[in-house]
Amino acid sequence: MSQTIGIDLGTTYSCVSYLEGNEPKVIPNLEGMQTTPSVVSFTSSGEKLIGNLALRQAITNPQNTIFAIKRNIKKKFTSREVQEARKKIPYELAEAPNGDVMVQVDSNTISPQEISAMILGYLKKCAETFFGDEVIQAVITVPAHFNDHQRQATKDAAQIAGLEVLRVINEPTAASLAYGLETKKDATIAVYDMGGGTFDITLMEINEGIFHVLGTNGNSYLGGEDFDNRIVSWLIEEFEKENGVDLSDDKLALQRIKEAAEKSKRELSYTLETEINLPFIGSDKSGSKHLKKIITRTKLEELTKDLIQETFLYIDQSLTDANLDADKIDEVILVGGQTRMPLIKELITDFFKKKPIERINPDEIVAMGASIQTAIIKGTLKDLILLLDVTPLSLGIETEKERFVKIIEKNTTTPTKQTMAFTTVEHDQRRVRVHILQGESENIRENISLAVFDLVGIATAPAGVPQIDVTFEIDADGIARVSAKDLTTGREQSIEVRPTSGLTPEEIHSIIRRTREKESE
Repeated sequence: MSQTIGIDLGTTYSCVSYLEGNEPKVIPNLEGMQTTPSVVSFTSSGEKLIGNLALRQAITNPQNTIFAIKRNIKKKFTSREVQEARKKIPYELAEAPNGDVMVQVDSNTISPQEISAMILGYLKKCAETFFGDEVIQAVITVPAHFNDHQRQATKDAAQIAGLEVLRVINEPTAASLAYGLETKKDATIAVYDMGGGTFDITLMEINEGIFHVLGTNGNSYLGGEDFDNRIVSWLIEEFEKENGVDLSDDKLALQRIKEAAEKSKRELSYTLETEINLPFIGSDKSGSKHLKKIITRTKLEELTKDLIQETFLYIDQSLTDANLDADKIDEVILVGGQTRMPLIKELITDFFKKKPIERINPDEIVAMGASIQTAIIKGTLKDLILLLDVTPLSLGIETEKERFVKIIEKNTTTPTKQTMAFTTVEHDQRRVRVHILQGESENIRENISLAVFDLVGIATAPAGVPQIDVTFEIDADGIARVSAKDLTTGREQSIEVRPTSGLTPEEIHSIIRRTREKESE
């Protein structure tokens, strides 16, 4: 009998879990560690390394060692975030024909979905080794503020890895499930989730086994990587001041500095200062140069405090959306490795007037919650009755003058069904085009296009007379069905909105076939 697992596919580290009885347990990777670096490396001999083995290649093979790929899944190559990232990473990014980001490895381009699939495939292998049995089904977590295209891309990555996705759930929601099962008490909680690449705040009410998400907000491009990059920039500036050598274009030096920056950041969670010592990091006519610098916790806080303060803008908005005051929050749960930073804990305590809970490992709680969701889906866990999640972004349609009209507002509990009446803008108009979008801006160009369909055969009438009802329906899996109906003729047209990941079904099947052929060699 095949096993079912919960997976936290993280930006910097990933984790896999299963449910033993009513208790979630973390599955160790093939090296016996609880978490796995989300890193893939391609060697000169054509070998593909994943996890810790890949991480060890970061210094010696920086151009072919891919990390933090989750930040670029379904991102446009020309976006500001991607162009900024290109300055700080040692590997090359390229533009796909549809404008998405691709990774350049030698003469080949690889999609972020394929890189993610390699990591998921490794986690699947770890679980199968642990169980001594096949693993086919999984619940996979994503940042709460991922849009529908990013969620679909994650599902496609799982399909390439040979996994059937039972459900994609939000990372803070998964953490709430793990907390609720562990405490078994009713509460209104806030989940502050800052991992390597993303930030989410989710407010949730737990009441007699019902988990009701009240609101969520966040930024899918704000996380621990940004803290690392602040240290990297500081070190490069200090080195240039002292030695007159600019290391920003030296990919090998850049990777060494990045690795040292991340290490120092971690150490400063437990000590007040640490030394960064990188010999032979650069050179000029006078000879080799060494980077040796003391960084204090105070300096780190000075470099990154604005990043932390930015998260409180999302917290304020989430509380407003949920019609809650901070003093109504009973517990604050910290999720993600970056929340180990003392300043984050201090500012959270000041804001909510209570210390956050730290007894649950922030690196493992999301995967544990995902494994609990597998049991909820299968009906094998009776302690938890129902999970009511919300839409992270608004859904609606384009109207005249390229305006976006929201039909389902963000933070609406799912499943849900909403209808709004529209009309024609031209006399004797026989056709209406329904353009479905996701986002928060009134300008359609600042939102995400999901689908387009036409309602034809509308009864001829003066502009403004016909009534056309547009209905959005979202099920528990987050799949949206949109219909448009002319009330005069009864004509109706509908579409199931399944966002593209940027890969066609044929491309996905081709990747799966190539992967299997390589594995059988």
